[in-house]
Amino acid sequence: MIIYMFDPKDTIAVTNRHLYKGDYICQIRKIAAMQPKALILREKDLTDAEYEDLAMKVRPICEAEKVLFFVHSHADMAVRTGCENIHLPAAELKRHSSVLSKFRRISVSCHSAEDVREAEDFGATQIVLGTIFETQCKPGLKGRGIDFVRGICAGTKLPVYAIGGIKPENLKEIKAAGAAGGCMMSGFVE
Repeated sequence: MIIYMFDPKDTIAVTNRHLYKGDYICQIRKIAAMQPKALILREKDLTDAEYEDLAMKVRPICEAEKVLFFVHSHADMAVRTGCENIHLPAAELKRHSSVLSKFRRISVSCHSAEDVREAEDFGATQIVLGTIFETQCKPGLKGRGIDFVRGICAGTKLPVYAIGGIKPENLKEIKAAGAAGGCMMSGFVE
């Protein structure tokens, strides 16, 4: 039995293949075996064809481990391939509004209460709220802190997953503020 410093079910893994050394698909298998609640395939620098090829490799790994798999931003590809889950930045909701009804789960990146309200209006099923703590992914960007999480969670019925500097050691604090959990990128590498 493996014991983790946190409950992986309280987390969403967000990928960034540039953080991994070695075989990326092997690392995805390790992450999925930890059984986080979900995995968002966030590989922004790939072409559409490269992203689809990678998604077709990662999705069955997640499904085998019963980890929800979310396509990031590639809504048309997700519809075409039958993926039921999409993750979108709040700014992209309008652009993809014609296909949102085809998804079972709609995850939205939000950075304000206004973003959250708009996400709710578009049928979001969960919120990814950032940036909570300073993070290496966005150097120099000051985190919004726990009070921001608390305020957003109090104003929505949707599950909120905090992102930005989330580590196993601050996950309890995030949950105590009302979040359903946190999103980790480097936390799954370390």
